[in-house]
Amino acid sequence: MPVAGKPIICFIVDKLAEAGLSEFVFVIGYLGEKVRSFIEKRYPHLKTEFVYQESREGSGHAVWTAHEAIEDEEEIFIAFGDTIFDADLSQMLQCPYSCLGVKKVDTPREFGVAELDSNDFVVRVVEKPRIPKTNMAIVGLYKIRNVPLLLRSVEYLMNQNVRTFGEIQLTDALQFMIEQGERFKAVPVRNWFDCGRKEVLLETNAMLLSQRGYADDALTLPVFDNTIIIYPVSIGDDCQIANSIIGPNVTIGNGVSIKDSIIKDSIIGSQASLEDVVLRHSVIGIGSSVRGLNLALNIGDDTEIDFR
Repeated sequence: MPVAGKPIICFIVDKLAEAGLSEFVFVIGYLGEKVRSFIEKRYPHLKTEFVYQESREGSGHAVWTAHEAIEDEEEIFIAFGDTIFDADLSQMLQCPYSCLGVKKVDTPREFGVAELDSNDFVVRVVEKPRIPKTNMAIVGLYKIRNVPLLLRSVEYLMNQNVRTFGEIQLTDALQFMIEQGERFKAVPVRNWFDCGRKEVLLETNAMLLSQRGYADDALTLPVFDNTIIIYPVSIGDDCQIANSIIGPNVTIGNGVSIKDSIIKDSIIGSQASLEDVVLRHSVIGIGSSVRGLNLALNIGDDTEIDFR
């Protein structure tokens, strides 16, 4: 899914690669072959391995799925695949302790949170607490120095069927590690966008398009037939757009066909087809087809909807 003209996963991999990481393990599931194909084509220089999480039982379970790939490593870095972040990764990588990326938020009950001491060491972590004792959210970035203890902690949760909100949570495994004496340093991140939620995804898209270097301009875009472009927008290659109004704050993937439509504040995945629609605050998945509509949508890949 593109944000400001760039797939979310590329924001993550590019940041990690720039920090010096070159060996990646991707935990994938439904439609995971699309992810694998894209990564292998986009990053042929990286050493990559792909493991399948056949049943979605939580973030801790996802880490356990990759245990054979990571069990012999002295140190690993974990990044969630739906998070765009702006952080000094060198600070985390050079720290002599395990680390958590954290960020102050207004709604801590929606996230895993970390309670810190006066030296920014983590005292306790809790997944989506009903009554938060802190507003310091865990942002989905982790450096783990004690990999065997991490895997033992997740295995303990699985064997004892310890679940939070019905899932094996990585947060619970980290708390188990803390109780076993592992020290975690909290490292603040400058910006963090949890793109697993539609509203945040669209806000992030608009914010990045407003920054220099992300949006297209009139000099870089082709002339589309009888179409008005309201900037900022990002439009991919090989798109066919006619009799439409596009923008503002619209990202369109490659190979998209749009006819007789008005689209604003939306993200359109590659190879999608839209005709006779008015879309706002919408996310349209890769290869989807929508005709004759005036609503806000959030639909997955390879979906076809015809309201005519």
